[in-house]
Amino acid sequence: MKMKLSEALIDAVMGYAIVFLGIALLVLVVVLVGKAMSLKKAAHPLPIPEAKAPAAPAPKPEGPKAPGSAGELKLYDTPDRDAAMIMAIVADELKMPINELRFISIREVRKK
Repeated sequence: MKMKLSEALIDAVMGYAIVFLGIALLVLVVVLVGKAMSLKKAAHPLPIPEAKAPAAPAPKPEGPKAPGSAGELKLYDTPDRDAAMIMAIVADELKMPINELRFISIREVRKK
C-alpha cells in the first residue's frame, strides 16, 4: 500500500502540529504552576530573623601560647566544631600546615 505525496505531507504537517500543540500546552502548565507558587510565596513570606548582636569574643587565654599558635581567634555565631572544620578545610585547600595560617575571626553569614 503506497501513500501519495500529498497525503504524506498532510500526515507530516498534522504530526508536527500535534507535537507543537502538546509542547505549547506543557509550557502553559509550567508557567501557570510557577505563577501559583509565586503568589503562594508572596502571600506567606518567610519571617526574616532579626540580626543578633555578635557573640562576645572568646576569653583571652592566660599564660604562654602553645607552640605553633598564631594568636587569638574570635568566633561570631559559629560553634567551635564548625570553626575547626573550616580551618582544616582552608589549610587543606592551601596545602599548608594549619599552624602556619593565622585566622583572626570566623563569622557565619546568613542570607536575609
